[in-house]
Amino acid sequence: MTAAYPYPNSPQHIGHARTYTIADVNARYHRMRGYNTLFPMGFHYTGTPLFAMAKRLRESDPEILETFTKIYGIPPATLEKLKDPKSMASYFREDIKKGMMEIGFSVDWRREFTTIDPLYNRYTEWHFQTLNRKGLITRGTHPVAWCPNDKSPVGVVDTMGDVEPEIGQSYLVKFEKHGVFYPTSTLRPETVFGVTNLWVNPDASYVKANVDGEHWVVSKEAIEKLQHQNHKVAVEREIQASELLWKTVRNPVSGNEIPVFPGSFVEPDNGTGVVMSVPGHAPYDYQALTDLRQRYDDSAEAGQLLQATTPISIIRLEGFSELPAADLIQKFKIKDQKDHHLEHATQELYSKEFHDGIMKENTGSYSGMPVAEAREAIVEELTREGKIETLLELRNAPVVCRCGTKCLVHILENQWFINYGDPEWKKLAHKCLDQMTILPEELRAEFNYTLDWLKERACARTVGLGTKLPWDQNWIIEALSDSVVYMAYYILSKYFAKDWVVFRKFEKDTSRLPDAFFNFTILGEGTVDTVSEQTGIPKRILSGIRSEFQYFYPVDMRHSARDLVSNHLSFYIFHHSSLFPEKQWPRGIVANGFVLMEGAKMSKSLENIIPLRQGIAKFGADPVRLGVMATAELGQDTDFSESLAVSIQERLSTLIGQARKLGAKKTVGKSKPSALDRWMVSRLSSAVQTATIALDRLRVREAINIILYQLDNDIAWYKRRLGPKKPKSDNRDRILRKVLETRTRMLAPLAPHTAEEIWSRIGNKGFVVQTDWPEESESEKDHTAERAETLVRQVLDDTGEILKATGITPKRIAYYTAADWKWQVYLKALKSADEKRNQGDFIKDVMGDPRLRSLGK
Repeated sequence: MTAAYPYPNSPQHIGHARTYTIADVNARYHRMRGYNTLFPMGFHYTGTPLFAMAKRLRESDPEILETFTKIYGIPPATLEKLKDPKSMASYFREDIKKGMMEIGFSVDWRREFTTIDPLYNRYTEWHFQTLNRKGLITRGTHPVAWCPNDKSPVGVVDTMGDVEPEIGQSYLVKFEKHGVFYPTSTLRPETVFGVTNLWVNPDASYVKANVDGEHWVVSKEAIEKLQHQNHKVAVEREIQASELLWKTVRNPVSGNEIPVFPGSFVEPDNGTGVVMSVPGHAPYDYQALTDLRQRYDDSAEAGQLLQATTPISIIRLEGFSELPAADLIQKFKIKDQKDHHLEHATQELYSKEFHDGIMKENTGSYSGMPVAEAREAIVEELTREGKIETLLELRNAPVVCRCGTKCLVHILENQWFINYGDPEWKKLAHKCLDQMTILPEELRAEFNYTLDWLKERACARTVGLGTKLPWDQNWIIEALSDSVVYMAYYILSKYFAKDWVVFRKFEKDTSRLPDAFFNFTILGEGTVDTVSEQTGIPKRILSGIRSEFQYFYPVDMRHSARDLVSNHLSFYIFHHSSLFPEKQWPRGIVANGFVLMEGAKMSKSLENIIPLRQGIAKFGADPVRLGVMATAELGQDTDFSESLAVSIQERLSTLIGQARKLGAKKTVGKSKPSALDRWMVSRLSSAVQTATIALDRLRVREAINIILYQLDNDIAWYKRRLGPKKPKSDNRDRILRKVLETRTRMLAPLAPHTAEEIWSRIGNKGFVVQTDWPEESESEKDHTAERAETLVRQVLDDTGEILKATGITPKRIAYYTAADWKWQVYLKALKSADEKRNQGDFIKDVMGDPRLRSLGK
């Protein structure tokens, strides 16, 4: 059982607790079910986050200073030693470890390591050399998300807020006037036939530049993007937007002259800062043109030009008018460009036109084509004619590197990539996924989608901590590439620490540890004699490592957060399917949602971040554990709040109080169990059954509800029905003790500290964690007793409703029940109706029963 090892660039907060607590519950539960469960932990130092955080601290960044001192409570005197990346990592590593101990994670700390330990570096070298031998590492020219400041590719762990950069392609349709091109960025090049005008931002700065031998007008911000995508760019002069406004340019497909209008909504750093306007089919453009007309007098030249600019219909869409954009504006009741419904309108129309639209007669040779088909054909023709280019952008911009620099797309030459696009590797990854348990199951589709779309991915950086690429020491293996098979290293790390005398020579010079060591201990290749002779490592140690690896591997359940499905968790599947034999492929993945605070996302600006150790000190370990799991199942975001934690704290204190009272009593009551006793024991057995099923599926919220609350309702009913205590024949203490003992064993994986306290207070020896999970007992289930109590409860509930409706207060209530023979007739009548028998047959059936015949006279 493993959970994602933490990145020690800050203390953990309440939000981090959910993934690790669910993993710990899973580990503790399986131990009580008889499994020898290993739950280890390490620390992830690799990459740029530590470098970036330490740099911001050295530069006295106000935000980071406030975060460290105000939110995390780090003494100002301590900050000085955190300015070194490794010192920062060591400090927070110890803080995180203390928090994990305080909250009660049952981690095997003998296996602890960091990703910059020399022997882990050697292990990672072996991992990558193996991939390289299999032809899964490639070198070439590919687009990557890039930090211009660090001059290095960036991934999710390198960005502020852990944002995964998403690269997408747009088209630059080149409008022209007097030999100067105005490239407009668009995702819908087929709509060029419907362009009525261009938009530029009146407050932005533009430049005229020589781009690959052509004269282009683009925003100043676009220049850097073009340069990073292998365009030869030389800026000739700056241009104010006013020089472009109200002038005309030529449409590259129709040859029509169209005007350039001001649009303050145009973002200079998006695309080229020049946008083509298609108001007939783009709600944003339709509304912008409407708003602009209202600003200018019809008698002025600009106003007349605006009035003369009318939308052009170029796509036929069933169920819509000639101008679908206008229809959507009306449908969403959009008033101006600031209306947030514009985005919904745009997405709806773009999707409908792409899937169902047909090009109209005014699109020339593309008339009658479906939009999707026309797009490809138009791009092909315009490319051939030199009238269109492509531009790669970050779809989810702005993406900011941890150093504080905005990232962009860079065409990287001679970069090292992991080729996730290899078709044979994809088949192995899908085969691995098909055999795995995925919780929640609905994430399987997302995994399949990710395995399909993943292609080449940059696997090395030039800055940061980590392992150098074995065959190219100028590169450092990046954080999402060295963290996909570290689970196997937990087996090795224990021996590296325990037998350090043997392995310290390899720590000093890792090149002395050959690949043969990993091939034998991890893959089972070679012989113990050969590897021992080659390395000088005693055969007993080598055999011990190999034996332990075979005993514990594969990973039965990998715990992480659901936002890592599209990267780390999918890489994990890929690498295991290639590196390990099939019997050691991972067996399951658990991916949970996030933790909200009082219904809101945790953020520094909202000041709603509670550091984990502070939360434990304030509420207690078990209230925090239960608090991050109690309000939602795996796939949903859970909502933590102080009131919830306090409520759980009080609930657990009540249980401890009950244990104190029971523990002080001498257990009496050995008379034959009453129907009510049998009902209580039966309800307990049902609770064990449903809680077991829930934890088998990691439906932790359901398990908490059963153990903490549902059983309380049953106990309250049991006590209410028993009434005053009868010393000679009362079994309640014995029954309640049995319920509490069983309940405590079920509580142990969820709230271990409370469970141990209760276990001790009721006089049990040893630790509850060392007991077995309770088994449901069919012999203790009494369905007759449960049906009887259900009837009593229903009658009382109905009586209460009648009294409430009538407003009467009777002195006495009498209930009447039918004689047994009437029930027999009633049941036969039901059976006769179900079988659709006639009345005569029904009477014969009744009179044929000797018990009823005498009553029919």
